[in-house]
Amino acid sequence: MVVGELTDDEVDRLFHALADATRRDILRRCVQGEPSISRLADDYPMSFAAVQKHVAVLERAGMVVKERRGREQLVRTYPDAVGRARRVLDRLETAWRGRVDRMADLLAQVPHAEKSTRSTGRGG
Repeated sequence: MVVGELTDDEVDRLFHALADATRRDILRRCVQGEPSISRLADDYPMSFAAVQKHVAVLERAGMVVKERRGREQLVRTYPDAVGRARRVLDRLETAWRGRVDRMADLLAQVPHAEKSTRSTGRGG
């Protein structure tokens, strides 16, 4: 593994966390402040325990951290949480663009190969 890159398990947890609309909404709300889990739960049509589970998924993915203050657990985002996902996607895009460029180069050579086969009388 290259330094600074995520393991496959970390990438899986990251994109699993981002795959759910409620978790993405929780992230958006945490960027605006540090809401408590109970405050978050007030705004969703689900139980407090369900919201806790969503926050736990985000925490395992390294996107948020819970901090206890008194009786409440506040949820805070990491500044670079979404940036890690962007870097993973950028690396994938670079790899695929390279493959597409190589395929385009190979396809560009095909008409030349057909012309030389026809002019020499070789081929099937």
